[in-house]
Amino acid sequence: MALWGGRFDGDTSDLFKALNDSLPFDCALVMEDIEGSIAWARALGRAKVLKAADVSKLVKALDSIAERESDPATAKISSATDEDVHSFVERELIALVGDLGKKLHTGRSRNDQVATDVRLWTASAIVNLRRLIALAIDALVSLADAELKKRTVLPGYTHLQRGQPVLFAHWCLAYVEMLRRDHERFGDALSRVCVSPLGSGALAGTAYPIDREALAADLGFLEASRNSLDAAGDRDFVFETLSTIALCGVHLSRLGEDLILYSSSEFGFIQMSDRVTSGSSLMPQKKNPDAAELLRGKSGRLIGNLVRIATTLKGLPLAYNKDLQEDKEPLFDSVAHLTLCLRIVPECVSGITINRDRMLAAADDGFSAATDLADYLVRAGVPFRDAHHTAGRLTRTALELRVPLHKLTLDQMRAIEPRIGPDIFKELSIDAVLAKRDVIGGTAIGQVRKQVGIAKASVKAMLRA
Repeated sequence: MALWGGRFDGDTSDLFKALNDSLPFDCALVMEDIEGSIAWARALGRAKVLKAADVSKLVKALDSIAERESDPATAKISSATDEDVHSFVERELIALVGDLGKKLHTGRSRNDQVATDVRLWTASAIVNLRRLIALAIDALVSLADAELKKRTVLPGYTHLQRGQPVLFAHWCLAYVEMLRRDHERFGDALSRVCVSPLGSGALAGTAYPIDREALAADLGFLEASRNSLDAAGDRDFVFETLSTIALCGVHLSRLGEDLILYSSSEFGFIQMSDRVTSGSSLMPQKKNPDAAELLRGKSGRLIGNLVRIATTLKGLPLAYNKDLQEDKEPLFDSVAHLTLCLRIVPECVSGITINRDRMLAAADDGFSAATDLADYLVRAGVPFRDAHHTAGRLTRTALELRVPLHKLTLDQMRAIEPRIGPDIFKELSIDAVLAKRDVIGGTAIGQVRKQVGIAKASVKAMLRA
């Protein structure tokens, strides 16, 4: 029987049930619904609404349901036909303790109940995602550390054109920074997830003397919500979680794109492991970077789920509306797919084979030091804009002669700028170009070594938390 059936006389349409029933997806909240119900039973006991003995019976019965439902071999929810997870738990509870089970919903609404369940589920999901981000960071830091020892050099790009050489470890640490921010954003979002709406009732607050702060503490939340109207209809925490997931997905997409480019024949900088690649059903020579492509592709799904919740929430009147039933599937889907993406990152990163000679040849192509040529002229007293123009003219000359910039003779350089001295060739070496970026955040070896050390300490703290 429906929890709300007393007001109604006729049968419910099968089509309406198909549209309305949420158990096929909110069954994922069964453990959270039981957890919230146990906390609510204890809150009713503290408020003297239920006797201590009755609370004990309810908690014991709910614990037994939780134990059964936690084991797929004994769980009943997968074959249940209840309207939603709340109906299922209440029906199972009544089957165990009789009419006492009907007392549990005293002062509680499915509106504050489901909001509590989703918050509990989301909090647990965020904790797990942060751990997976830390493991992905750890893999990138390990790769950075190993390649720093080898002084592996990579051409840095802007507009996908070679710009200036950087250490490959510096490239690794760029993604460490992106993921570190994601880790922080999830932590920040978690503080707003951990607000208890339980006790807000349908919209106006419960009519019973519930200690909502104690109830929040029982559930592991930081505080109780301050406004019952807002609490019943608030899904900002879902939006924020999906937003953070989408941005993390964008960062993984960028990582995937770099791996795809660098493993292509045209670049040839890296080769990805057989464990994360596939072949072609037609072309036997192919090694496709499928894992990296799916890191890139999944971002569209994650962004789409964010748009779904934004569209659902837009224009909803206070407080609860059944539209909010649409919050769970995009949330569950995004968490599942970001989880999978984050888990594959360490495998992608740790299995890379690096072609250091090809990277170095591309980084030291004879033109990536053009900026340093301009800087050299600045130190010789040439205004930067003039120095920039002169370096451009020298680059054009080298291109016309089909030689690298550093292969121009001193006389050829002085014909354009007399202040160039014989020390210019040392200034244009790859080691000199890297060494001059000796500022915080720069790609000089000493700076990158410091950043690797900081990243190592940071990821250890993340994994301990």
